Amino acid sequence: MSLGLVSAAYVVAAVLFVLSLGGLSNQESAKRAVWYGVVGMALAFFATLLTPGVGGAWLVLLMAVPGAVGGAMLAKRVGMTEMPQLVAAMHSLVGLAAVFIALNAEMEARHVAGLGAEARAALTGFAGVLAHKSGVELNIMKVEVFLGVFIGAITFTGSVIAFGKLAGKVDGKPKQLPGGHMLNAGALALCVILGIMYLSGAGLWTVILTAVIAGFIGWHLIMGIGGADMPVVVSMLNSYSGWAAAAIGFTLGNDLLIVVGALVGSSGAILSYIMCKAMNRSFVSVILGGFGGTKGPAMEITGEQIAIDADGVAAALNDADSIIIVPGYGMAVAQAQQSVSELTKRLRAKGKTVRFGIHPVAGRLPGHMNVLLAEAKVPYDIVLEMDEINDDFPQTDVAIVIGSNDVVNPAAQEDPNSPIAGMPVLEVWKAKQVFVSKRGAGTGYSGIENPLFYKDNTRMFYGDAKKSIDELLPKIA
Repeated sequence: MSLGLVSAAYVVAAVLFVLSLGGLSNQESAKRAVWYGVVGMALAFFATLLTPGVGGAWLVLLMAVPGAVGGAMLAKRVGMTEMPQLVAAMHSLVGLAAVFIALNAEMEARHVAGLGAEARAALTGFAGVLAHKSGVELNIMKVEVFLGVFIGAITFTGSVIAFGKLAGKVDGKPKQLPGGHMLNAGALALCVILGIMYLSGAGLWTVILTAVIAGFIGWHLIMGIGGADMPVVVSMLNSYSGWAAAAIGFTLGNDLLIVVGALVGSSGAILSYIMCKAMNRSFVSVILGGFGGTKGPAMEITGEQIAIDADGVAAALNDADSIIIVPGYGMAVAQAQQSVSELTKRLRAKGKTVRFGIHPVAGRLPGHMNVLLAEAKVPYDIVLEMDEINDDFPQTDVAIVIGSNDVVNPAAQEDPNSPIAGMPVLEVWKAKQVFVSKRGAGTGYSGIENPLFYKDNTRMFYGDAKKSIDELLPKIA
């Protein structure tokens, strides 16, 4: 394939990636947007493989085929409840790839520098590109290599810890070593010193040591973040992986990789900002880590949790005119979305107004609940964002909370010492009656106590969400 055709393929792939990102902004176009991304990535892969001067195509295909088959099998096996940790795992692979490619580029540059003029002139591919770089260009490449290693290592270890927290294999509570932020600052300063040494010709060992220290920073940053803030972390790591890819794109001289990395990095950063705003977090504090813990003694909660059975909930729903359903991660775990969709159909068939309230960080991944409801064929027009529906709770007869905790926690407004103090939440407690579908009386994933469960107008509908909703369905008449 000629360079002109490769460039044209890259342009088409870049357009497809932009269309993919744009289409993911709403449920109706999301499926089509995914296919844009798939086609764009396939086009980019084969165009790169057929670029003049690229060697070892058979070896690349030999690795790509089992990788593609394994990825397809894994994607089919992973349920929506496991999607957040799958995304985190994919981010870790991007970071690790960035580290390896950057180290390889440095080793290749050293190899080329040791060859004679005649041997250098005969080189092709990436080695040939390096052979024709000037001293200034090689120094610029060193900066790119260093950034690729630094950002990639942080992304790799940070994503591994995020995966562990999301999968329940690592404690979701924020934990830091003695020294906290000062330890992170010291590690960052040491990386800067190593970077200066590397640019001054100190050797490959400086980059390898940078990778180790940056890996520690990524581990320590994410360990210091509480489980309640994992949606922001996943989005932020997505941004990190994009910038790591862009840095490697500059190193390899691959324009499409630069474009794709910039798209992923910038979109991830924008989404992180939106998530931070939705959780009343400082964008800088997310980057630095170490938030999500308590600020002082928690407000004392009085009262008791009062249980209700299916008959009681059904009677209230049959009498109600307006109903708002607030889904959370518990609905995903119980795979109750189909049952919730059926409940919605039956209530609407009786002439009742039924809507859904979605918090920007509901679940453990941005958009998690929207995907689940779309999968269950819930009409898009009754699925509303928090800002669109929050003012309607005082006029609502019944609010049903299914597997949510932090996004409906009044402590965000009532307790200044709460880890989520100031966070905008769905004000379900303002409805006339509130029913909370929950497995048991314990706290949610983040470990934060919820005063909602003790309010006078709240009743606890204990049990598995799917079984509880299924028990309700025959009683809606």
